[in-house]
Amino acid sequence: MSSDLNFMRRAIELARHGMSGGAGGPFGAVVVRDGVIIGEGWNRVVGTSDPTAHGEVTAIRDACGKLGHFSLEGCDIYTTGEPCPMCLGAIHWARISRIYYGFSIVDAATIGFDDREFYRQFTLPAEERDIPSAPLASEEAKVLLGEYLNLPGRVAY
Repeated sequence: MSSDLNFMRRAIELARHGMSGGAGGPFGAVVVRDGVIIGEGWNRVVGTSDPTAHGEVTAIRDACGKLGHFSLEGCDIYTTGEPCPMCLGAIHWARISRIYYGFSIVDAATIGFDDREFYRQFTLPAEERDIPSAPLASEEAKVLLGEYLNLPGRVAY
């Protein structure tokens, strides 16, 4: 359990580094495999003008870059805050096995990072969301599915 605490403390240290340097909010993360940190990241949204540069995403990018692979199966992620929907999606796509987090989305909302509305929006039908979506050129786009399925050397992920 003490190593888990050390990993979380490293995530907190990274978050503090990022926020004190003006990179973004209080969000840091580490990706761990077999008791070793293989990826580190902190929120860089402000510093990079990239709304996807959340702590978890930057840690996942770092880990995947070091491994030279897109799968982090068998890894855990330690993150200062409960993941937002985007980060949760990235964690699932990376095949991370377990999430440890410090503060909750309710805690984060108290300082202006309120993900609860995003979660609520995702429960609504597409036409009722604040950002509406609608299909367009579906038949043409679906051709890509068959092309991808038949692509020689395709790597499934």
